Amino acid sequence: MELHLFSGVFDLPWWGIVLVALGYTHITIAAVTLFLHRCQTHHALELGAIPSHFFRLWLWLTTGMRTKEWVAVHRKHHAKCETVDDPHSPQVLGINAVLWGGVILYVRESAHADTVERYGHGTPDDWIERNLYSRWVLFGLTLTGLTDVLLYGLVPGVLILITQIAWIPFWAAGVINGIGHWFGYRVSPTEDASTNMAPWGILIGGEELHNNHHAFPTAAKFSLKWYEFDIGWVYISILRALGMARVKHMAPVAQQGAPKAVLDQQTLSAVITNRYDVLSRYADAIKATWTEELAKLKQRSPREAERLYKLKHWLFSEERVLLARERELLESGLSNSPALLKLLAMRRELKALWGRSLESSDQLVARLQDWCRRAEESGIAPLAGFARQLKAYV
Repeated sequence: MELHLFSGVFDLPWWGIVLVALGYTHITIAAVTLFLHRCQTHHALELGAIPSHFFRLWLWLTTGMRTKEWVAVHRKHHAKCETVDDPHSPQVLGINAVLWGGVILYVRESAHADTVERYGHGTPDDWIERNLYSRWVLFGLTLTGLTDVLLYGLVPGVLILITQIAWIPFWAAGVINGIGHWFGYRVSPTEDASTNMAPWGILIGGEELHNNHHAFPTAAKFSLKWYEFDIGWVYISILRALGMARVKHMAPVAQQGAPKAVLDQQTLSAVITNRYDVLSRYADAIKATWTEELAKLKQRSPREAERLYKLKHWLFSEERVLLARERELLESGLSNSPALLKLLAMRRELKALWGRSLESSDQLVARLQDWCRRAEESGIAPLAGFARQLKAYV
C-alpha cells in the first residue's frame, strides 16, 4: 500500500484530524480516571471484565504506563500530601516544577521500587500484565503510531500520536497535580492545599474537581455541589446501567435534626463522618465574627482594621499549609481580636476530635459535649450558633 504524507485509509480534513485526536485523548482520560484512579487506586467502584480489560489495553497502547506504578505514586501522594515526601506537591516543589515537569517527577518516583511495592498492592498481576503490558511498554505505543500513520497518513498520524503521548503527561501529571494544588476554589477545608480547578469536569474527565476528591478519596462521584459536573460519573452511570460497573463508595450527605441537649455516640459519629461540612459551617462562623470585628475596629482604629483585613486570607487558610512565619504573623495580627483568637483555638480543638484514635468513644463524646458548652457560653454569637448546629448532626 502506498504511503501518503497527508492521507491514509481515511482522507480527513484538518478539523477531522483534530476531532480524532481529541476523541482518542478523551478515551485515555476516561481510562485514567475510571480505571487507574477511581477503580484501581481508591476502590471506589468495581469495573466489569469488558471495560476493565479495554481500559488496560488502551492505556498500554497510548501511554506506556504500568498500572501498579501509577497506583503506587498516587497513593503515596495522598499518604504524604504537601510534605517533602509527596512525589509532586507544588507547595513544596513550586508550581513550575510540577506544572511543566510533572511527568519527570512521576517517572522519578515510579522508579523507586520501595514506593511501588509499598503502595502498589492489589493491582492486576495476571499473565497478560506480566508478559505484555508491564514487560513491553513501548511496543504498545509503536503499534499505535503505525496504526495512526496507516489510517490517517504520515503527517496527520504522527501529529495524532504526539498528541496522544503528550496528553496525559501534561494534563494529569502537570495540570491536575500542579494547578490542582495551587489555584482554584475549595468546597471542603481539607488539610492539604487541593483545589477544584473548575466546577465542570469535562476536559480531564472530572479530575478538575480535585479538592472534592481529596475530601472523599474513595467516593466514585467527584461532584458535590449542584453546580458541579463530573463527566466521569456520567460514564460510570452508563456502565452501571449496562451491568458493567458497581459503585462501592459515595461521599456522605450531611443531615441535621433537632439539636440534642445531651450528645451521644450517634452525634459524634455524624460529626466525624461529615467533618468537612462541619468545618465549612465553622468557616461561616469565623467569617461572621471577622466581619463584626472589622466593623468595630473601623470605628476604633482604622489602621488596625486595615491590618485585620489583610489577614483574611491566612485566617481562612488551612493552618497546616501556612508557613511558621505566616502563623506567627496571624496570631500577632489578631492580638486586638480575642474573639477571633478563640475561634482559631477552638477550631484546633474541634479538629483534634477526629484525630484522637487512642481515646474511647465515651471520652470523645464527653469532649464534644464540653466543647459545645464552652462555645455556647463564649459570648460570641456566631460561635454559639454553630455549636447549636453541631448538636443537630444525625
